[in-house]
Amino acid sequence: QVQLVESGGGLVQAGASLRLSCAASGRTFSNYDMGWFRQAPGKEREFVAAISWSGSRTYYADSVKGRFTTSRDNAKYTVYLQMNSLKPEDTAVYYCAAGRITIATIGPFSAKKNYDYWGQGTQVTVSS
Repeated sequence: QVQLVESGGGLVQAGASLRLSCAASGRTFSNYDMGWFRQAPGKEREFVAAISWSGSRTYYADSVKGRFTTSRDNAKYTVYLQMNSLKPEDTAVYYCAAGRITIATIGPFSAKKNYDYWGQGTQVTVSS
């Protein structure tokens, strides 16, 4: 079992930076691919970024490419989402998720259905 807890959200001004952390528990954390999703009020949860279990591959939504970076430290059981040049449209609840996508070859990293565990979410609000 993998348990995930996000932190680092908050209220910032447009152009600011924020780093989200997702702390995981579970002995097999290093075997899980990790994804970041976000959900704004009235909208469906959408893919933001993902990183493979080894950290060798990363994936980003077009809307955040060049601004956001995801990384992981398996020794610390933690995955990060560094968000730079934040825009008001980035405002949402951000969730981290874990899935065995690489090992199972079950599909794209951007698909919510491919993740087995989810954190509680952390609010990110960007003011203009």
